[in-house]
Amino acid sequence: MDIDKLDAAALAILSLTLHDALRVWKGIDWDIAERLFQKGLIENPASKAKSHVVTKQGLELAKRAVEEQFGKG
Repeated sequence: MDIDKLDAAALAILSLTLHDALRVWKGIDWDIAERLFQKGLIENPASKAKSHVVTKQGLELAKRAVEEQFGKG
């Protein structure tokens, strides 16, 4: 399994819950969240908040992943 593709797909799906500019709802496997954090795509997932903060880099990757993996193009 290509972990980078899996992470991009997970980030893309998370981005569909985007609110308050850069927040997405938590609801993803902790191992994936930790990898996204290590890659600089989300801020530290170990918080009491009910959402993750996506970095600008993460948001750009999410937009590309949504189009590439789920677009009708």
